[in-house]
Amino acid sequence: MSDNIYKSIELTGSSTTSIEDAINKAIAKASETIQDLQWFEVTSTRGHIENGKVAHWQVSLKVGFKLA
Repeated sequence: MSDNIYKSIELTGSSTTSIEDAINKAIAKASETIQDLQWFEVTSTRGHIENGKVAHWQVSLKVGFKLA
């Protein structure tokens, strides 16, 4: 097993559909410019309420990737 070095960054994804959709959107966008994404960790979840219902999800997450 070789030694690897990883870097992590924080992202925030948003969605009117679900928490999972917000996470997937954030990871998909990050993967457009960052290679070798390895893991993610949800750090916080927030939402916006309209008329007594959840109208919008916002999820912050750390994403890790291996440095070349």
